[in-house]
Amino acid sequence: MTTDPELDQIREAVTCPLLLERRGYKLDAKESSRNNPKYRRGAGEIVIVNHDGKGWWDPNSTAKGDVFSLTQHLDPSLNFGQVRRELRQLVGLTPSFTPAERRARQRDEPVVPPALRWASRPKMTEGSDGWRYLVNKRGLPAGIVAAVIRADNVREGPYGSAWFAHRDGAGVLTGIEMRGPDYRGFSAGGDKTLFRLQLGTEQPTRLAVLEAPIKAMALAAIEGNRTDTLYIGTAGGMGPATLKCLQQELTALSSRPGGMVIAASDADPAGERYAVRIGDLATEAGLPSQRAAPVGWKDWDDVLKAGAGQSPARASKRSSALATVLETLRLTEMSGSAPWMPKPVAMGERVAAIEHRSAIMAAERLAQRNGRSEPRIEQPRPSIGMGPSS
Repeated sequence: MTTDPELDQIREAVTCPLLLERRGYKLDAKESSRNNPKYRRGAGEIVIVNHDGKGWWDPNSTAKGDVFSLTQHLDPSLNFGQVRRELRQLVGLTPSFTPAERRARQRDEPVVPPALRWASRPKMTEGSDGWRYLVNKRGLPAGIVAAVIRADNVREGPYGSAWFAHRDGAGVLTGIEMRGPDYRGFSAGGDKTLFRLQLGTEQPTRLAVLEAPIKAMALAAIEGNRTDTLYIGTAGGMGPATLKCLQQELTALSSRPGGMVIAASDADPAGERYAVRIGDLATEAGLPSQRAAPVGWKDWDDVLKAGAGQSPARASKRSSALATVLETLRLTEMSGSAPWMPKPVAMGERVAAIEHRSAIMAAERLAQRNGRSEPRIEQPRPSIGMGPSS
């Protein structure tokens, strides 16, 4: 087997962070860990770097690899020769920011294992600062919060925050997702796996997958405390540990009659890509799936807060599938045109249409700032999967 010395030199000399910065990605220092810096570009475009800058993975898909595969991932139109020429120009350059070095300077204390940090926090109680944050500020019903407390999947964090447990398939705590009025983060040294909420005692026949614990709790409340459903929060994208746990849940669900997967991610381009990934995983496990997206709001927590004060019977009529969400608008007598229509189109077409609509809205905002009455847009507004722009 022959080797190419130049390829090895490029792999050693050109890091993934350098390439990402050249392609317009910016480091999300707040969401990065020492070993896994997170880079963002636009809505939902996320790449996480590993292996000291030599490797990468996309939390919204199964894509991963080295700097060569990253170049083609960012621009699929390039062939390998073009990739090679581009990377050759980057040899000898360095990225502008290395999060591992900065964090090492900021904190010299040893990382406390997540299990010890969890044990150090008190259980959440009714009326505590964390309870008021979830119930009063985030609009979650007290009964849902109490159920999560009983399962020991939330504890009282400092400064009015709530700490949510991520556990593996055996129930072992792997990390802590932290949310508060002015803070969000994940425990250092911990692994993102799955937050789980189940209100019934029987094996679930329905799996609802969302991006965060609070969103999972909100959907459980909107759906009327269903006992046949396991609500899951993944802390954003899906890393290797999260993916492994999710596949375990899907495998278990596939053995039960009537199993169904609900992709209930946010109503935005990133949420659509997330839903595509969930649907693909469900198909791989031999399970049917549905897309559940809120109408007129970004996520289910917004829906829940908008419907605060309604009777449980009326609140339970809020959708668990996209095709019934418009009926929700009629039942709740909400005004305004819905940006999400339940047309039976392919998910890839929905993603493309939503991304184009986002570009149109950005152009409109720019036109307003520049004093023009109309944006300069070459293509008409798409009609796939959505109503008129608001």
